[in-house]
Amino acid sequence: MYADEDLIPIAALQHHLFCARQCALIHVDGLWAENRLTVEGKVLHERSDAPGHRTRVVGADRVRRVRAMPLISRRLGLVGRADVVEFRAGCAPRPIEHKRGRPKRLEHDRVQVAAQALCLEEMLGLRIDVAELFYHATRHRQAVDIDSALRAQVEAVAVAVREGIERNVIPVFEKQAKCRRCSLLHLCLPSGTGPCRDPAAYLARSVAISASAAT
Repeated sequence: MYADEDLIPIAALQHHLFCARQCALIHVDGLWAENRLTVEGKVLHERSDAPGHRTRVVGADRVRRVRAMPLISRRLGLVGRADVVEFRAGCAPRPIEHKRGRPKRLEHDRVQVAAQALCLEEMLGLRIDVAELFYHATRHRQAVDIDSALRAQVEAVAVAVREGIERNVIPVFEKQAKCRRCSLLHLCLPSGTGPCRDPAAYLARSVAISASAAT
């Protein structure tokens, strides 16, 4: 069981899966920057980030939707909050994570919402087999089965993130196409961190470029 000071944010799991260097910059160095994608996501989350609840009738069922529900798992050492959790009579609660874009083939979003489900399980003492991702670009919910493989992946990523934070080291990283979407690109400087890079040569090249731009 982890103490309060040892808890890591659920969002760090998604950051790590996208890029271990990005995760370290945010959760070790405390860096952050906005770009169009992060601002759009923040705007879309404004409603779900406001704590509150609402009950509505869906068919013959009464569904209670709780926004910005705090989450914690001391077993996994995770803390965060769910955009929305739906409570329906006779069913397990269902976390719903809101995303700005479209469904992805990668595991980032699935791991994040699965981690929310595992936190809810521990908090409420029950089992949750399904969570959902709501993509604003398609206005569509995508069910996520919380199976044994996904549970194991959440636990493995949580361990990897914790180890990275405890080492207090920013890993090197080769620049990739996905770097263009990262709001931390100009803080990260991936072109100068990959294998076989000479820091002195990179610094000299950067100074030369800056001096050329100033003349």
